[in-house]
Amino acid sequence: MSIATVKPISQGARILSYAGALLETMDAALASHANAFIMGQGVDDFKGIFGSTTGLAEKYGAARVFDVPLMEEGMTGVAIGAALVGDYPITTHIRADFSFLAMNQIINLASKYRYMFGGLMSCPMLIRIVVGRSWGQGAQHSQSPQATFAHYPGLTVVMPSSSQAILDMYPAIINRHPGPVISIEHRLLYNLDFTVSPSEKRVPLTSYVAREGSDVTVVATSVMVLEALRAAQYVQDEAGISAEIVDLNSISHPDWDLVAASLAKTGRLVIADTSWLEYGVAAEVCRQLVVRDPRLLRQPPAMLGMAPAPCPTAKSLEDIYYPSQHETVDAILTQVKGEGHGIALPVERSMTEGYKRFRGPF
Repeated sequence: MSIATVKPISQGARILSYAGALLETMDAALASHANAFIMGQGVDDFKGIFGSTTGLAEKYGAARVFDVPLMEEGMTGVAIGAALVGDYPITTHIRADFSFLAMNQIINLASKYRYMFGGLMSCPMLIRIVVGRSWGQGAQHSQSPQATFAHYPGLTVVMPSSSQAILDMYPAIINRHPGPVISIEHRLLYNLDFTVSPSEKRVPLTSYVAREGSDVTVVATSVMVLEALRAAQYVQDEAGISAEIVDLNSISHPDWDLVAASLAKTGRLVIADTSWLEYGVAAEVCRQLVVRDPRLLRQPPAMLGMAPAPCPTAKSLEDIYYPSQHETVDAILTQVKGEGHGIALPVERSMTEGYKRFRGPF
């Protein structure tokens, strides 16, 4: 089973990689807003943050696209100061773990200005953070801290899972959003190609249904949305199960009514996140649904995420540290048919190998 299903290209649609969508939106932001600039370690490098800022320094000059020293807190403070006086900074952390060094600036300052000054001051800025596994990143370069950021009021946290989500959300964020936005981009998505098309129905700054179904609800984030879509196609083909996929998308401002409506229809729930389960996104999904109506669940939900330990560096261990397609399919089948479902499961050695191997349209 391939990473994505090839679909017919509709009129006006095109194939665009995740990194390509980021590059287009970064270019458009600089072209459309004279007060916008991009800063971060490696943004002017020839690799350009996995291809998402390539060539922009040459096009717009070093005053608007520039590298920064290894001092995350200080540089984030510079960005916040620029935002407070009317500029629009786009900052990048090529590893999510490095953003921890800027937590004082993000949590104690950027997230609170609008509240502390009664709306008279705001701090509009975009903070791009890269998360996820790849080639043995190890314990200090592979963490996925969306739940940490979403815990604090004043921050908007999104996890775009496709090129379309980037094209739809980033301009809306840069053009109109009044406060700091943290966008968490998964490393495995950058080289994937997606079908994108102009449409009046845009990916919102909240949750949406990525695939309709009737037997089980899968609430997923980031690259796990793609894993859920693959699994949904597998269980439909192999067992006739109809899985509804909800892309949580905004971790800080999900559409809980939409999630609850899906669960009211299916009664069965699988949650697939890119981080640890303890005190995380999966726990919050369960809390929100149980508080609304515990009768929505016919049985305990299944949850998929990282193992409760620091990430190992060895690839053989890394492969079993993250949930596989095998586990995702099994969770869906077990929710609908029980533990003794007897249906053959897909066998994949590594999600990393699959995604890096794939280069076709989605």
